[in-house]
Amino acid sequence: MRILVVGGGGTFIGAHVVDELVRLGHDVAVFTRAPVHSRDDVQHFAGDRRRLAEFAKPLRQFVPRVVVDGILSSESQARDLMDVFRGIAERVVAVSSMDVYRACGVLHRIESGPLEPLPLTESSPLRTKLQTYPPAQIATLQQIFGWLDDQYDKVPVERAILGDAALPGTVLRLPMVYGPGDKLNRFYPVLKRIDDRRPAIVFSEEFARWRGTKGYVGDVASAIALATVSDRAAGRTYNVGEADALSELEWARMIARATGWRGELVVVPSARAPAHLRPAINYDQHWVADTTRIREELGYREHVSRDEAVRRTIEWQRGHPPAQIDPQMYDYAAEDAVLAEANAGSTRRYSVFLE
Repeated sequence: MRILVVGGGGTFIGAHVVDELVRLGHDVAVFTRAPVHSRDDVQHFAGDRRRLAEFAKPLRQFVPRVVVDGILSSESQARDLMDVFRGIAERVVAVSSMDVYRACGVLHRIESGPLEPLPLTESSPLRTKLQTYPPAQIATLQQIFGWLDDQYDKVPVERAILGDAALPGTVLRLPMVYGPGDKLNRFYPVLKRIDDRRPAIVFSEEFARWRGTKGYVGDVASAIALATVSDRAAGRTYNVGEADALSELEWARMIARATGWRGELVVVPSARAPAHLRPAINYDQHWVADTTRIREELGYREHVSRDEAVRRTIEWQRGHPPAQIDPQMYDYAAEDAVLAEANAGSTRRYSVFLE
């Protein structure tokens, strides 16, 4: 089929989605700000996603059967998308986020009330408070993701996509995505300490035990491609991510093992953790999603083992450190002071290689 991928020229999720759709034999075009996709078998439309309506004519002339939008930011962007392709496309696939769930609001302390029960299914309550992230954080994210607008929120995005009577939609709620090209550098805090030859890495107790669903970029892209080519996905919402959610301590152990590091992972009560490692959010609320629906309805399965995914991510991250690093987040003197006063009665030590 003929498929248009909005935001498909990037170096992270979008490029993998395009590669997978081409591998499956489809006629693919991308709409991006710059022609960064290297494939010569993919058509390219250059333009700014934030001014989508200005590029409606050439995009409609491509006559896509399905449109995949990987960079939807706000309700206004979602409505522009539906307006441009209504009467042209048969379906729109919207890449959303698990931050739509009320659990995310509880985690970030913007939703009052009890913790959300787990795992989160596609029917779990959504946030009642919009715009989870404060303006200062949005401004920082906009420097990383140029497509974000000031009204970023996936809850109204989903409503606009699924609420159009004339153009069916599919919503994919993504987890925390890791892998080569991860602009959020999720592995970096642990990997930097390993590469700096720290003898031990300190975790606050709440953060060490916290679990949140993650997904390797290649597998997440495969899930998006699968939902794109499956007519059964029309009108459906799917959680995407790994079947189990490791704790942050377990992720650190995997990274440590993959690098051959033989130090210790030391967990301390939050009150005793260095200031830069104390939890600023409510880690009592875990963020674990149930991904049964996409597995049963569409036959989704991971193609890359977790060990291999971690290895690939580490290899990429070492060659692509963040352009800017906040030195306060790596206050080793403060961490050394905590390690020095740690004692067996109040500190748990974990050998990386202990089974």
